[in-house]
Amino acid sequence: MSALDSWREQLAAWAIPQPVLDAAPQSPWVLPHTVFIRRADRQIAGPTGASYTEALRALERPGSVLDVGAAAGAASLPLAARLTGVTAVDTDAGLLEAFAARAARLGVPARLVHGRWPQVADQVEVADVVVCGHVLYNVADLGPFVAALNGHARRRVVAEIAQLHPLTSLNPLWQRFHGLTRPDGPTADDAVRALRELGVEPEVVRWTRPPQAEYGSFTELVDVTRRRLCLPTHATAEVERALTDLGVAPGSPPDLGSSGRDLVTLSWAPSG
Repeated sequence: MSALDSWREQLAAWAIPQPVLDAAPQSPWVLPHTVFIRRADRQIAGPTGASYTEALRALERPGSVLDVGAAAGAASLPLAARLTGVTAVDTDAGLLEAFAARAARLGVPARLVHGRWPQVADQVEVADVVVCGHVLYNVADLGPFVAALNGHARRRVVAEIAQLHPLTSLNPLWQRFHGLTRPDGPTADDAVRALRELGVEPEVVRWTRPPQAEYGSFTELVDVTRRRLCLPTHATAEVERALTDLGVAPGSPPDLGSSGRDLVTLSWAPSG
């Protein structure tokens, strides 16, 4: 099996079984705005990490950035001092509003494109650097997605991805509440193999983000986790116990099911 086919099949295995989905009292597809906004604000205030360093290096001469899957701007807005302009692409209008507010405060000219990449790629101009943070695990068909990234970058593409699929952190809870064994792939290594099959040879930097509180309260984390697990509200106390059993610190609640701490930066020249 090709690396691209393996990537596609492994992602498809994450589908929630239909009977569990049908019984869910609320949609499990929770997009925790507060988490993305807190990450952006923290990164803008004190930029860190290999992805930031690589993008900054590509902007040694100030230039424009295209942020694919921009959310509130954690990947691009910390580069404000080197930006001549930024284009943010995202499927969530609320997060694009948060992006716009932060870009305005930083004095960065920003254009917002509401939609899914690469379907909206023809609405977007070429930029000096393309950044893409924590999107690849949502992309089953990497070929067109990566081709559109390459086609919109003059100098560099910088993509950040968790080492393990973010949803693996919820696997013990799926087993506990539903008796379901969930997948454990794909991984960042699978992404690298798929990129190579597309003719892209990325530079790979593995790094670890320090533990951070991503929610304002443990209660918020419990509620989002309950919904992700397709559980009713009366299961809230049990979810709280389960998170505590996993070792989650109530005073510093991470976003399980999101980007994790062990990260990988993949970067390459647009020629591959």
